[in-house]
Amino acid sequence: QLQFVESGGGVVQPGGSLRLSCVASGQALDHYAIGWFRQAPGKEREGVLCIDSKGNIRNYADSVKGRFTISRVNAVNTVTLYLQMSSLKPEDTAVYYCNTDPRPFRVDGNDYWGQGTQVTVSS
Repeated sequence: QLQFVESGGGVVQPGGSLRLSCVASGQALDHYAIGWFRQAPGKEREGVLCIDSKGNIRNYADSVKGRFTISRVNAVNTVTLYLQMSSLKPEDTAVYYCNTDPRPFRVDGNDYWGQGTQVTVSS
């Protein structure tokens, strides 16, 4: 059974750093592009960064250029995705999710999302 389990969020001061992790398991996802998405309060979910099976990276959010990096580790039926965030800004505050890209993974005809991990940047 597919699971996306995100972790690593927290409260951090502006200028601080966090490293998010996502364990995607239960399906052979090693050939999928997988990315980080975020949803800020009152806003729609948006793409942040995506990495494909060959390590090619797509940046969806200009605001994170030079501050966020994405990486992945493939294993049998498990992909671990990382998001290293630095120089964090209050506008980075959001719930961060991982999922396949460009379309969310579907389970029983519905888009599947994990619980996400909350990142709050505040002084």
